[in-house]
Amino acid sequence: MRILHVIQSVNPVGGGPIEAVRQIAAAHHALGDTLQIASLDTPGVPYLAFPEVPVEPLRRTWIDRFFPLTLLRWVRAHHHYYDAVVVNGIWDFHLLAAYLAVRGTATPFLVFPHGMLDPWFRRRYPLKHLKKWLFWPWAMYLPLRQADAVCFTCDPERLLARQSFWLYKCHEVVVSFGTQGIPETNHDYATAFLEAHPAIAGRQRFLFLGRVAPKKGPDLLLRAIAALQAEGLWDPATMVLVLAGPASGAYATQLQRLAERLGISSSLHWTGMIQGGQKWGAFQSADAFVLPSHQENFGIAVAEALSCSIPVLLTHPVNIAADIAAAGAGLVEHDTVAGITNLLGRWLALDPPARAAMATQARRCFLERYEISNATLSVTRTIRAAIHQRQLAQTGR
Repeated sequence: MRILHVIQSVNPVGGGPIEAVRQIAAAHHALGDTLQIASLDTPGVPYLAFPEVPVEPLRRTWIDRFFPLTLLRWVRAHHHYYDAVVVNGIWDFHLLAAYLAVRGTATPFLVFPHGMLDPWFRRRYPLKHLKKWLFWPWAMYLPLRQADAVCFTCDPERLLARQSFWLYKCHEVVVSFGTQGIPETNHDYATAFLEAHPAIAGRQRFLFLGRVAPKKGPDLLLRAIAALQAEGLWDPATMVLVLAGPASGAYATQLQRLAERLGISSSLHWTGMIQGGQKWGAFQSADAFVLPSHQENFGIAVAEALSCSIPVLLTHPVNIAADIAAAGAGLVEHDTVAGITNLLGRWLALDPPARAAMATQARRCFLERYEISNATLSVTRTIRAAIHQRQLAQTGR
């Protein structure tokens, strides 16, 4: 097939949505499909080089800063070259522009919200939610209602999406999702990572990898470590939390100050954003991966940790957490300070055989549920079903 993906930006700092497109693109390329990406990036930015997939950056005029007119015109001129147009993410005008470009044509139009319809955002940012209501009825609701499929990565994400806006109707489809995982399971990535970060060698390592943002709940981790340290269950000389991800903003500074007030700065190691072999080394060298999110529709980093045979410590709002716990590949608690304190405490209480068994189940869980080839087949079936329905509609006319 020939598929056009539309997204706000291909900047890897954006996290989940672009990483999802990256994983899907690699899998489709392996199947012989042709993919292209249209984005609202400015031509010439350094991150446009995308493996095996051409990127068309379409923020080219001053008007595009307010409404992506160039994107609309480009998709309108080129959509007939593709079997389907897939929009990733909803809270920008790229969704409306892509919809207007293909409206009334025979080209199927699909949307991946990537968790952006979760009601947590309404509760956490009520003023922003009110602002979104100004755009929702005409800029978001209509494209979603008219889409051939609105694709969710798990059933909890689909059900939660219904709670964000009372004006909500769309053709919901749950697709399997996943990641390629570690490139070479037998390759030693950990040594190079530990050489680059000697301060964490010889200590029990908990890995937090992702955007350092309030949604991810890193502040809960810091407070939980302080609570465990006060109880004598956390030893900063032998234990460390590795925080790997973009951490240059005001929130990261707040966390560093919080760590100082709590007296746990020596228990934290900040790496900044890491990619490639360094990222896989961080996974391989970790004793456990921890994600205390308040909202997570899937969590690609979770699946990547499982691919490395690393047990995962999660919160209930990570929508795939229940399946992972049922598979014996991790532990789950509530997204509160008490919950994360209990989560880390439960892991520390496990004996070595129990941890080894969980590591074995982690890899098995990845292969059975989240390996990218299975996910790609699910997405492909959804796209083909949309194409078939369009063809039937055309024949009916």
